[in-house]
Order: sequence, then C-alpha cells, then structure tokens
Amino acid sequence: MADAPLPYKIAVLCDLRDADGRVLLIHRAKAPNQGLYSPIGGKLDTHTGESPAQCARREIMEEAGIEVPLDRLRLVGMVSEHAYQGETHWLMFVYRVVGSVSVTEQTIREGRLEWKSPDEIARLPLPETDRQILWPLILRSSGRFFAVHIDCSGDTLRWTVEQDC
Repeated sequence: MADAPLPYKIAVLCDLRDADGRVLLIHRAKAPNQGLYSPIGGKLDTHTGESPAQCARREIMEEAGIEVPLDRLRLVGMVSEHAYQGETHWLMFVYRVVGSVSVTEQTIREGRLEWKSPDEIARLPLPETDRQILWPLILRSSGRFFAVHIDCSGDTLRWTVEQDC
C-alpha cells in the first residue's frame, strides 16, 4: 500500500541584516522548531492569493514590526523539502532585504528576536536542514540565486542544489 499523500505548504523565509551585518533570527517559543533559531517567515495566505513577496513583507511587519517596501525584497533562493518531519512537503521562497534594517531585540508571540553574527549561526540550535543546507547557501549567496531540493524522508538528509548562479 502506498504512503498517504502529504500536504504541500508554501512559505517564505526572510534574511534581514543590520548595519553591522548581523542576521535577525527568532529563538522560537512554539512549534514548529520550538527552542531553535529560525529566520523571520511564515506561510502564504493562499486563500487570498498573496504573492511570496507580499507574504515576506507581511511577515516582516508582523514579526519585526517594520515596513519594508517590495522593491527592497530580493528573491535569493527557493527551497523545496520532501516529507519534512514526515508531515509536510514545503516550498519556501527566501528573500533578502536590501540594505540594513534596525529592529530592537524583543520577545514576540513566536519567540525572542535576536541579532546574531553570521559566524555565530552554525553554533546555534537550528533545525538540521537549516544547519546543513539552508544557512550555508544563504550566507554564501551574496547576489546569487540558489534552488535546492531536500529529501527529509529517510534517516539522513539528502539534497540536490538544482541551481546556484
């Protein structure tokens, strides 16, 4: 008998930097990824027809409390995850905010907003997909675009970088 189909969810991840080049992360207080560090982001409002860029803008406002115009959002990556935690397939659009932003470290509904230097990220508690694949691609992407497919269905992660230009 074939495995039951998993739902496919669409989300955005947002890379925000301050004037010192630090990255804004959420130390998550609730699922998914409770206790781990994640970038700002969230699911698209598919029922309203929201675009990925509009979703990134909304999530930045909801989580960081700042308005970022669409022309400051750059699509730098696309991540597809097969069977993440055996529950869902994900399609995620990764946006970088052009230029620095200023956000005060604070506790929000999802967790604690904290600034971390790029060198600190590898030592933080992160989802394994982020540690092994996502952050290395984001941190080296400076002006480049990447697309990666991650197979989370087995005991070990397998991934293919489908585009890196």
